[in-house]
Amino acid sequence: MSYTTKKLSKSQLEFTFTVQPDEYKKDVEAAAVRMGERAAIKGFRPGKAPYDIVKEQVGEINIMQEALEKIIQKHYFEAVKTEKAQVIGMPKIKVDKLAPGNEMVFTATAALLPNVKLPDLKTISVKSELKEVGETDVNEALGHLQKMQPKEEPKSGAAGKEDKVTIDMEMFIERVPVEGGQAKNHQVYLSEAHYIPGLAEQLVGLKKSETKEFVLPFPKEHYQKHLAGRKVDFKIKVNEVFTLAYPELNDEFAKALGQDNLQKLKDLLLANITREAEHKEDQRVEAAILEALIEKSAFDELPEVLVDSEKQKMFYELKADLDRRGITIEKYLNDIKKSQDQIFKDFAEGAEKRAKAALISREVAIANNIKVDKDDLDKEIKLIKEAYPGDKNVEENLKKAEVLDTVAATIQNKKVVAFLREKIVGGKR
Repeated sequence: MSYTTKKLSKSQLEFTFTVQPDEYKKDVEAAAVRMGERAAIKGFRPGKAPYDIVKEQVGEINIMQEALEKIIQKHYFEAVKTEKAQVIGMPKIKVDKLAPGNEMVFTATAALLPNVKLPDLKTISVKSELKEVGETDVNEALGHLQKMQPKEEPKSGAAGKEDKVTIDMEMFIERVPVEGGQAKNHQVYLSEAHYIPGLAEQLVGLKKSETKEFVLPFPKEHYQKHLAGRKVDFKIKVNEVFTLAYPELNDEFAKALGQDNLQKLKDLLLANITREAEHKEDQRVEAAILEALIEKSAFDELPEVLVDSEKQKMFYELKADLDRRGITIEKYLNDIKKSQDQIFKDFAEGAEKRAKAALISREVAIANNIKVDKDDLDKEIKLIKEAYPGDKNVEENLKKAEVLDTVAATIQNKKVVAFLREKIVGGKR
């Protein structure tokens, strides 16, 4: 075998291979045996027919096609090893010459792991800005808990700003019913912001059995894209009006929530809110560090396969999030009036940032000898199994090499983030 290499744009390397007949002879013969096993050749047991008989039966060019994948894989991976090329993904293959008894010529275009030049970490400045959690935050959380346990009493008078109403609702755009815009006995708490901006305000002052028609403009940034920026006509009928009485904030209230007294409940809320605030600030700091590193690092051109891989991950993450909320990807795409291809285009900028962040993490790990040892992996596997006790699928997946590689990569990334935080922020919030 002989080959030549040629560097292409976007961190790609093109191999052109020339394989002589005597070099691919054994692969072709092995392919003939496989085809002989599948084909019913009269007078011979499966796989036992001589090469010439198989050739006569199925055609020599078809035998070469059968052998092609094995030949390409063998010579490609041998060349990659010889060149010490850091390839990612599978190469694009183009067969230039394939004829029995002649040299075989094919090209393999491989994506290379791009080079990254990191900045001096001393030039990166990110500060922790953790907001102090106090009594105001605890009281706000208590208020939310209090509002989750109202006692409702029917009301004959007009609905006030602190009341609740149940309504039948119909929505129209230019007299055409809005898909999903009809609801029976829809509950609206008039003191809270509704997902339809302005609806609660329109219902204040209405009594049971009263009807009302009005128009509401939806914000341009509304999450329901088919309604965003549109004027929507509403027809409303009030079914019931309720006054809401909330429980007192006392020890009995705390006991109903599993705590000994109100002070214990406040202490628990303070601890939970503090932890949540710390977690959010950690996420902000880590994102800011990566943003700064991306901005100040120098990258070779990113190969498409790397960015496409991140787009695919983003799509699966979106789909998983929608599944958790009981929404199909088809309905979501229909609501926002976009195709899957358009969504992938929208992911382009984010996918490139994610790819660069992954390259930075890898480079930091190499430069600072950050590795994942067996103890790290064993601890993480134990935690995963504890999170899914008795789940046979999880246990089986954790035996697969590709899953273990993903777990190891996640651990290494956590170590890199901790290292960067220590170096740049000083490990302090």
